[in-house]
Amino acid sequence: MTLRFGRELLMIPGPTTVPDVVLQAMHRPAVDIYEGELVAYTDSCLADLKTLFGTAGNTYIYAANGHGAWEAALSNTMSRGDRLLVLESGRFALGWGETASSLGIAVEVLERSFRKAVDPGAVEARLRADTDHAIKAILVVQIDTASGVRNDLAAIRAAIDAAGHPALFMVDTVASLGIEPFEMDALGIDVAMCGAQKGLMTPPGLGVVAAGPRAIEAHKSADLVTRYWDWTFRDGAEHYMKYCGTPPEHLLFGFRRALDLLLREEGLANAHRRHALLAEATRRAVAVWTTSNRLDFNIENPAERGNSVTVVRTEEPGLSARIVTTCHDTYGVRISNGIGDLQGHGFRIGHMGHVNAGNLLGALASVETTLHAVGIAFEGSGVAEAARYLGSETRV
Repeated sequence: MTLRFGRELLMIPGPTTVPDVVLQAMHRPAVDIYEGELVAYTDSCLADLKTLFGTAGNTYIYAANGHGAWEAALSNTMSRGDRLLVLESGRFALGWGETASSLGIAVEVLERSFRKAVDPGAVEARLRADTDHAIKAILVVQIDTASGVRNDLAAIRAAIDAAGHPALFMVDTVASLGIEPFEMDALGIDVAMCGAQKGLMTPPGLGVVAAGPRAIEAHKSADLVTRYWDWTFRDGAEHYMKYCGTPPEHLLFGFRRALDLLLREEGLANAHRRHALLAEATRRAVAVWTTSNRLDFNIENPAERGNSVTVVRTEEPGLSARIVTTCHDTYGVRISNGIGDLQGHGFRIGHMGHVNAGNLLGALASVETTLHAVGIAFEGSGVAEAARYLGSETRV
């Protein structure tokens, strides 16, 4: 028996649900790429990205996914043979490092458990040992959707400063921009990048990058620059140069509408608060489910759990796949399997982007029903705990 007939609820950690008004904004004819309306769209989106990233630096929009934005950040600042340090805390900083390796950059990984955030003390110690400053850049993810971790960027910046190290500080915000506070300039971050398909509520296909003064200076001597990613070319006077050719018009129409939703209709501070409340509600539900002793949080320290996704561990072979499949095929809610170290041993509940309390509580109820259906017994109700928490935080 299936109860999935009806509108499917997408609760994966990206891509996220695209708002109807964003889809509607894209449903229109193409326009002139050289002048007029599209030029204004570009200018306003680049300006709004400065607000989102918290920077007075330069911003760039690419027809690319997050992996493309990774390459843009690297190729504009690094040279073949340069060395960089990857701060492991999940899967995606490692992926960024793999991109660097493919470009001819020497990559060193500061290893860390899949269940913990980056250790700033270890960062400081490694940088102090690099007395000749061979490390040219440091790569880290603010929130990793494979592990569910949130890294403390301020503490990492403090570690870099304490070591007196000049390496560029580069941050992946794919699963955090628009979701958690991010202040690039205040944190001394030199390069930040993101994809538009998660907290920015746009269909996949746009990668965005912000570059501060030290990154722009490094760009002047970087020898990995190619025409498509090149910041200098994209800073050119002609509009088509912003995209190295024809702009991705309809994605820009949607992106413009999504930015209006985030920055003007809801407001960035309100979006951060909404995500924090929904994330904590999810964690309270999961805490109840863990009383089964068959499920556990992947991230051990509650303070290190991000607000975009909650990652749950399952040690029994095949259990996570049964949960994910049943939740979708029987109840119509799509959550994700674990990846990386949790491949086959975990599931992930996304709660970012265009999601509200009703969406979340419905999803949690479906997951809880799934747990009953697959024979996982626990004390009480996670959904009740989530609802009780949200009610107390929004009391009228």
